[in-house]
Amino acid sequence: MASSDRETISGEIGVCLREAAEVSTADGRSLEQEGRAAHAAGDYEAAVSAYERAFAAYRREGGVAPAARAARTVGWFRGWVFGDWAVHRAWLARARGLLEQAADDDGRGWVVLDDALNGSDIDLQQSRFLEAIALARRAGDWDLECDATASFGMMLVFSGRVEEGMARLDEALTSICGGDVAELPVVEGCLCGLVTACERTRDVDRAEQWLRAAVGVMRRGNLVAVAGHCRAHYAGILIAAGKWADAEDELAAALDMLPDGLTARAGALCRMADLRVRQGRFEEAEQLLVDIENHPDAVVPLVGLHLARSQGMLAVEVLDRVLASGPYEDHVAAPLLALSVDAHLISGELGRAIETSERLTTLARQQSTAYVNGLAAVAAARICAETNVGEARACWHEAMTMFAMAKMPVELASARLELARVIAADRPSASIAEAEAAYRTFDEIGVRRGADEAAALLRSLGAPGKTGPKRRTNLTRREEEVLDLLARGLTNPDIGERLFISTKTVEHHVGRILAKLGLRSRVEAATYVARGAGRAR
Repeated sequence: MASSDRETISGEIGVCLREAAEVSTADGRSLEQEGRAAHAAGDYEAAVSAYERAFAAYRREGGVAPAARAARTVGWFRGWVFGDWAVHRAWLARARGLLEQAADDDGRGWVVLDDALNGSDIDLQQSRFLEAIALARRAGDWDLECDATASFGMMLVFSGRVEEGMARLDEALTSICGGDVAELPVVEGCLCGLVTACERTRDVDRAEQWLRAAVGVMRRGNLVAVAGHCRAHYAGILIAAGKWADAEDELAAALDMLPDGLTARAGALCRMADLRVRQGRFEEAEQLLVDIENHPDAVVPLVGLHLARSQGMLAVEVLDRVLASGPYEDHVAAPLLALSVDAHLISGELGRAIETSERLTTLARQQSTAYVNGLAAVAAARICAETNVGEARACWHEAMTMFAMAKMPVELASARLELARVIAADRPSASIAEAEAAYRTFDEIGVRRGADEAAALLRSLGAPGKTGPKRRTNLTRREEEVLDLLARGLTNPDIGERLFISTKTVEHHVGRILAKLGLRSRVEAATYVARGAGRAR
């Protein structure tokens, strides 16, 4: 062995020994603070490493409760961030083992919460969640109380008790916004739980209210951004709210944060595919779904592709397989049943379409959300139109009312357009008004197919085919904000701090801005802004 090689190896061994010595002497508290800082900055690899070392340090120091907290945090990262659920369960089991040694209510409360989360009997789970909350209040553990309350709320929502569950989630978010909660995984987990529940139930208004309220909390905790999987769920809400440009920004940021192979990344890709289908960009949607067609969230965009291409039987096969795989919560089953009605009608299976519509109507009677009732009204309207039985116009009115209440502008505009078609012969002036309103919404949001269909109907009625304002650039709202700050000479880290996003996400936006505007540098971008060329104000 050459002397230079021996020196290199000797140097590497020295570095390893020094690092080992530093780990062995670092105390658990300082390592936990290091992990918290890395978490706040969005560096999850560094965060989980620091918390693992904090766990080892606390064990050496004899701190049972702190070691359990560190183990619980490592488990949270391994599961919810990295998708390593076997590792997640192992760390939680280690935390549980430590907590079972603790004689106080604090330790026992976390054990009871673990039992509740892993239960399968709803009544037993409820009693355990309530016990965990009571123990947390007795011990003054705000983190435990918030975690247990939010988890209880999610269980209620996903078991069909939506209003009761949302009230529990509201309670947990109130605690977070009031500054009671210290652990970042609890803060982030509860926020993600709320967003997930709101996406599933299409509760757009509640999600937007709480996310506005939570901005201050994130700033106090120095959180650069919520986790990628949470951003993907928020993007789903933005898609439902008709804020497609914002949804694309969130999905781009989520994909930047989520490495290949994670289940959460596949979920973000599915939502991007759903957005592309809605935008009429079918080839892009198809590419996004390659290798993830069997992901649960791929069903809606995949069926949307088949329906857009009039491939009714392919859509039926996908939906029949999914709906037969097991019982779904109402808010999950409803959109699948609505798609199934369309698929059966396209395939000429009127009888099955009627049967599915009746199932959806029954479900809507049991489910009080405006979204589900709107879907049922749409299905009923389509059956009326196909059978000439019933009043399609009244059904479309009901659908419009429900989607307006749910704050879902694209679905509302689609119902307007269908109503305009139904009344075109008898009420042409009213039909024109409804079609123009639908066109304006489609054009503003970017629903290409809807805008084209509305324009065609307007032309057939003798009205101008296009009446709404057009965007003067194809930049999203977030890209416009980044461009403005870039033109002021701010660096990427400065822009990230100003807009509350990571530096990596800023880099992504800058690259897209330059590509969309055909510019080569930040200097050219600044010049573009100064000239005001084609900017949408």
